[in-house]
Amino acid sequence: MSAYDNIARLYDPWSRSVVEDVAFYVDEAVRSGGPVLELGVGTGRVAVPIAASGVEVVGVDVSAGMLDVARERAELAAVQVDLRQGDMREPPVEGSFPLVLIPFRSLLHMETDADRRVALRAVAKHLAPGGRLIFDVFAPGADDIADTHGRWLEREPGIWERADWNEETRTLILRVRGANTESEMSLAWLSVAEWKELLREEGFVVDAVYGWFDRSAWRGGEDSIWVCRRPD
Repeated sequence: MSAYDNIARLYDPWSRSVVEDVAFYVDEAVRSGGPVLELGVGTGRVAVPIAASGVEVVGVDVSAGMLDVARERAELAAVQVDLRQGDMREPPVEGSFPLVLIPFRSLLHMETDADRRVALRAVAKHLAPGGRLIFDVFAPGADDIADTHGRWLEREPGIWERADWNEETRTLILRVRGANTESEMSLAWLSVAEWKELLREEGFVVDAVYGWFDRSAWRGGEDSIWVCRRPD
């Protein structure tokens, strides 16, 4: 049972304003030529537009409820997405891919160094030589923590979220609730310097670190978008 199962039907209304990354990931998928492996595919927010662009995509998610919504979304868009239930640390796929995506901060659900390394090794296992891993993460700023810590905020009409930050452990407990359901999930963040070192130790070459999805260079902001590759 995933924490996302309880909010699978709430997820799209809750995240309806998150659209800035979709074109970026679609462009990268088209550039790769496919097939694309997306880990943490969720409700297909990114995978369905990739499929609509004509690129084959395999999507893996631990939440059965989220995958149900993704299947409905794909059907409505009249596209095919190969959706599979599983953990990003051991994705139920075979073969290699020129591109692996982990959008919308999903890698932050790997809360320990051991989990992060297992996930990155799973990616490396399924990357074709020269293939790329692209993901985005965040490290909160002091202002963001001060503005949101311990407060229920209405993210969308009738949908509330609460962030409880622990700066010492660098973990976040995020709670989301609607009229009839509520869920709680946890995330853990690293600094950009720590991500660089971790990726290097796991054999990835970092080609770019963007500060936003317009491909502007990272200059110390909360968000970072990573373009990495497996050496030939």
